[in-house]
Amino acid sequence: MTEAFDAVDLIRAKRDKRELSTAEIDWLVDAFTRGYVADEQMSAWAMAVLLNGMTRREIRDLTLAMIESGERMSFDGLGKATVDKHSTGGVGDKITLPLAPLVAAFGVAVPQLSGRGLGHTGGTLDKLESVPGWRADVTPEAMRDQLRDIGAVICAAGAGLAPADKRLYALRDTTGTVEAIPLIASSIMSKKIAEGTGALVLDVKFGEGAFMQDPALARELARTMVDLGRDAGVATSALLTDMSVPLGLTIGNALEVRESVEVLAGGGPSDVVELTVALAREMLAAVGQADADPAAALADGRAMDVWRRMIAAQGGDPDAELPTARETEVVVAPRSGVLTEQHALPFGIAAWRLGAGRARQQDPVSPGAGIELHAKPGDAVKEGQPLFTLHADEESRIPRALEALEGAWTIGDEAPAARPLIVDRIA
Repeated sequence: MTEAFDAVDLIRAKRDKRELSTAEIDWLVDAFTRGYVADEQMSAWAMAVLLNGMTRREIRDLTLAMIESGERMSFDGLGKATVDKHSTGGVGDKITLPLAPLVAAFGVAVPQLSGRGLGHTGGTLDKLESVPGWRADVTPEAMRDQLRDIGAVICAAGAGLAPADKRLYALRDTTGTVEAIPLIASSIMSKKIAEGTGALVLDVKFGEGAFMQDPALARELARTMVDLGRDAGVATSALLTDMSVPLGLTIGNALEVRESVEVLAGGGPSDVVELTVALAREMLAAVGQADADPAAALADGRAMDVWRRMIAAQGGDPDAELPTARETEVVVAPRSGVLTEQHALPFGIAAWRLGAGRARQQDPVSPGAGIELHAKPGDAVKEGQPLFTLHADEESRIPRALEALEGAWTIGDEAPAARPLIVDRIA
């Protein structure tokens, strides 16, 4: 067949800051999916996008072309409104675990297609796989049944959703173009729109433990994704949240599941509860339940009931003991005072080095590995008091984790100024 365009022309066009037409973008994504456009050509085009950006119309066309490269899911006939949440990820971010059953407790369907962790940010599926018996793979038929009967499902996305994005993401990861906002936005939103949810709430994080550290860039990403969702007919809003310190008191798979269950039982750390409830309110408002009270559903056990049924439906035992690591090391306060700093990124890297994360997609994770925090910034501490505990299956992992934590925390004499967790709402 005769190709409609030439890849080199489109690379040059974006290099020279020319706006690509809808037809050019459609052809580029299709030809790349077919293997006609080579990886090195798509990499060059991605670098041109990183340097020169794309217009709103170009980003929308790219997103729609990514969706058209694969299949679309549909929840028509389910008899319930559908709403999903996506987080750009951070250190200790286990919010999906209590959030999905909490929102489902109000008769809403939450089809949460999640992923695995890479580097210092943990993956939702890795966390849940620490529950004995739990399975990430759910057939489309079983997913619909579970949404109809229970209301929430957290599972792996099928390979058929936006396959062009999967190929492009692998290139971006190895060519220094991951940070391109048009490519981030189209990557996230192509999968979420193809998933078929009726409404979507985004948790876009900034700060040193976040994927997008600069608050201004995080805001731009949030605005871009909200616009994409709305252009595609999906009710979309975003919360801009601070990821300068770890979220909650645990980092690592089984540790974070344990903390999530505490939240579902009506307890848990205040920051995890605050963000879970805020996102639940946002999700419920998006499907017409603005007056719902998610905090009450945590307190009275309704959300816990959904959690137990959701875990059991995917083969897990909600009453089983969670894995624990074989080795622990406690770090104590060298003097009395106030914990003034606790930098998220080093703690994320330390948990990764302990075995909670992976360097490559095929690497295994240690379900019991990670870090427990015993104090947060603003807390008074006494000399000799535990600050945090490291958990690992191999003692040899602990020294490198401690190395990552050098300078990651500070004890001073005065409490730091309180920082709001939720900075803005973008809709």
